[in-house]
Amino acid sequence: MTVGKREEEKERRRKGGQDDKEEEEEEEEEEEEEEKEEEKEEEEEEEEEKEKNEEEEYKGIQRKVE
Repeated sequence: MTVGKREEEKERRRKGGQDDKEEEEEEEEEEEEEEKEEEKEEEEEEEEEKEKNEEEEYKGIQRKVE
């Protein structure tokens, strides 16, 4: 749980649980956004790794040709 989420949880408890449903929806949206960001980062890392491997393979082929 992030610091911001902890603070939100404390504030919600102070309010006596008002607007729980709305807050739950907001939390779900935030979680979905975080998951999408993580997936995007993973895809970028995989693409970088793929490019690196292709570059190393190309260099290896160049050495064989020489």
